[in-house]
Amino acid sequence: MPRSRALFICRLCSARSPRWQGQCPQCGEWNALEAAVSTPAEDRKGVVPAARSLALTGAATPAADARPGSATAGRAPRRSCGSRELDRVLGGGIVAGSVTLLGGDPGIGKSTLLLQVAAQVAADAPVLYASGEESADQIGLRAERLGLETPGLRIAAESDLEGILAAASALGAALLVVDSIQTVSLSEVDASAGGVSQLRECAAALVRFAKATGTAVFIIGHVTREGTIAGPKMLEHLVDTVLYFESDAGSRWRIVRATKNRFGAANELAFFAMVENGLREVANPSAIFLARPEKIAPGSIVTVAREGGRPLLVEIQGLVDPMRFGNPRRVAQGLDATRLAMLLAVMNRHGGLSLQDHDVFVNVVGGLALRETASDLPMLLTLASSLRDKPLPATVVAFGEVGLTGEVRPVAFGEERLREAAKQGFRLAIVPQDNLPRRPIEGLQIRGVSGLAAALAAAFDGLG
Repeated sequence: MPRSRALFICRLCSARSPRWQGQCPQCGEWNALEAAVSTPAEDRKGVVPAARSLALTGAATPAADARPGSATAGRAPRRSCGSRELDRVLGGGIVAGSVTLLGGDPGIGKSTLLLQVAAQVAADAPVLYASGEESADQIGLRAERLGLETPGLRIAAESDLEGILAAASALGAALLVVDSIQTVSLSEVDASAGGVSQLRECAAALVRFAKATGTAVFIIGHVTREGTIAGPKMLEHLVDTVLYFESDAGSRWRIVRATKNRFGAANELAFFAMVENGLREVANPSAIFLARPEKIAPGSIVTVAREGGRPLLVEIQGLVDPMRFGNPRRVAQGLDATRLAMLLAVMNRHGGLSLQDHDVFVNVVGGLALRETASDLPMLLTLASSLRDKPLPATVVAFGEVGLTGEVRPVAFGEERLREAAKQGFRLAIVPQDNLPRRPIEGLQIRGVSGLAAALAAAFDGLG
């Protein structure tokens, strides 16, 4: 029998070290190395402990027969989880045999959301909710508080993964919820629950079970201080879909973002409101971000962002204040601070507005994080409004990318954004020249601009 030896693996980058070190030699993270066990055969092959590959069993299936709806397809391709918003993020519903990882801050609503999904699916199919953090009575009390009907839902207060998989197999579960991956363990792995080896092997076992039985698996994962799912990055590589909860502290709004999805679009969003009886989906997300006062103050403008597969109207606020001491501050909430500094230089050079002696603050209302460049133009317009102390009209909307030479570049889905703005009652749109629609949009006056100076003139023309 080959002798095993001690090995230490980084829980962030999966780098291996023959001895413990305070700092990972690969990624530089402190206190990230955790003990594992390796055999000489695994070392020669370069196999990471507790991360065995999934062997191909049985004969290969022709691609035409594997498609949903084909004559040999044995199960329904999608199952609704009872929420149109969550179905949208998943790509149309729950796929049989898929594995979904859900992460988020403590208390944000991960267990609440999946208990609601489990209760909905249990109405017509067997479901097992396994928790290593709560007792069956505690889960039952939470279901009662949420007003859920759970006749077909089975609860297992268990941290032994072998027992959980055996119970799910005996039940013939269509859905298995594991709350959470950091609390379950396999007896064959010589490590404590939550360790690198346990997380790898438990995730691999869940994936093998889902693919072999066709059971959809939802896994709840704890997050680190940085907001990423705790454990090795391989967790996110193994699963089919990775969802993250996003929310501002103290806000009742919740956003679920798909960062990986093998069965749908990545970066799709679902919007929920936390109420007394759980999470309620928000049918019109733009209403969250457009709660503006009757009198618009300087430094506010609305843009049309595109997150996932739909346009969203979002308010961007900017504040420019004379610098009183030290270096000028550049603070961006929901936007890229590095891009903000670059755009300030562009506005100084090509817009004739210098903010080098001012503190600059930019915020996206509602806690949404914008990752696209379409927010460049509205960001500069709202800062110009604050600097000049001139409010922009409440019916103005703008979007567009700004280049280093001061040009305003087009963005994707321009006409769709304009139609959404017109639907929400906006009357004037300042957009890139190349985003002008082929046909006029009823009720919306559109001004196409090719440069930053022209955009500033279009926004402040007639304001005095």
